[in-house]
Amino acid sequence: MEKLFKGIVEFQQEDFERHRDLFRQLGRRQKPHTLFIGCSDSRVVPNLITKTHPGELFVVRNIANIVPPYRVTEEYVSTTSAVEYAVLALGVDTIVVCGHSNCGGCASLHASSEELNHLPHVRKWLEVSREVPGRVARRLAGVDSPEAREWLTEQINVTVQMRNLLTYPYVAEKFERDELRILGWHYIIETGEIYNYNPQTLRFELIA
Repeated sequence: MEKLFKGIVEFQQEDFERHRDLFRQLGRRQKPHTLFIGCSDSRVVPNLITKTHPGELFVVRNIANIVPPYRVTEEYVSTTSAVEYAVLALGVDTIVVCGHSNCGGCASLHASSEELNHLPHVRKWLEVSREVPGRVARRLAGVDSPEAREWLTEQINVTVQMRNLLTYPYVAEKFERDELRILGWHYIIETGEIYNYNPQTLRFELIA
């Protein structure tokens, strides 16, 4: 607790003072240009890796950066409502789905149901990406490489969420009119590299 309180004081004395005018402008409104859908992993810091200021990113974070397919429901749907708000209320022009290396959520996609008994809500959430392990197995074609399986799982999972975004009618409509871009990223924590999905080559290519 002491570390958190000390951080708040330092923020107020340093960062807030340095960006006082910006925070004053943001006090009553926001106009982010990008919806950033990332993993809840503590090592992924959206504003840090994109060098953006407060007010630029509308951020949604959950286990394994998942986007459930669109559906009309009376349930409480956090990610779905965030996508709706970002696109229809805030008018973002870009959506980024950002996966990352060493993703525990993606690794759990290969776990058995019994292995996830102690995490029942996580197990249910990961059902959105149930197709990923099979696709990974087909791509590896028997190659025994834990590193290749890890990266491929994380990357295919990103492409599944990009596809799921297009099941949202208002997302698909703006995307087809070139009013909305959808990007898929794979962030490598230990190197700081980010790979962007190229729909023409069907590959993740290093941003450099």
